[in-house]
Amino acid sequence: MKSDTAKIFQTGVYAITPDTNDLSLLVRQVEGAIKGGVRLFQYRDKVSSPDQKISAAKRLKQVIHASGGLLIINDDPYLAEMVDAAGVHIGRHDQAFERARKILGPEKIIGVSCYDNISLALSMQSEGADYVAFGAFFPSSTKLSATPVALDVLRQISASGITIPVVAIGGITLNNAQELLNCGLCTLAIINSLFGVDDVESRARAWVNFYDQFKSGLD
Repeated sequence: MKSDTAKIFQTGVYAITPDTNDLSLLVRQVEGAIKGGVRLFQYRDKVSSPDQKISAAKRLKQVIHASGGLLIINDDPYLAEMVDAAGVHIGRHDQAFERARKILGPEKIIGVSCYDNISLALSMQSEGADYVAFGAFFPSSTKLSATPVALDVLRQISASGITIPVVAIGGITLNNAQELLNCGLCTLAIINSLFGVDDVESRARAWVNFYDQFKSGLD
């Protein structure tokens, strides 16, 4: 599983699911994103019951992995282990990383939120994290309390010694994404700018094309 990590993060788009307990709607949205070319997903749900989350995670894992994609579970290594997801995304605490690795074993992906802390990212990399996330770079309607992170953090990463994939998150749209990429190539985590539209497939395709065009300009 982990051999796929770097390759799939290079696709550049990391779709994070919106809060909803409407599983049929969520599956349709994810299927649309897959048709549009997205292959990397995180199931994040702060509103559903535990049983609803289990049902949703099982169904999403089936749909996403059948397409050759990867499903990461937000903040719940037990759920990730239960549904055999590709891995889990956790917060900044060392204990959370150690617990997740113990539950999931060495072959699952673990990503860590590092906010604006490059030293933390380096520490997590040395502990065995598979990717690190920074942000929020722009105001986020998903997490209103998120602390703003300066774009200069991305500029510093290339010289920092971080070699695992880097994810940017927080209020990212097609209008501001290039501003991020100009500061350093990273994977873009998106929620509302993908799932907050009626035609998810077309928006997903727009995101994938945008990222591909940016990378082709670097060649």
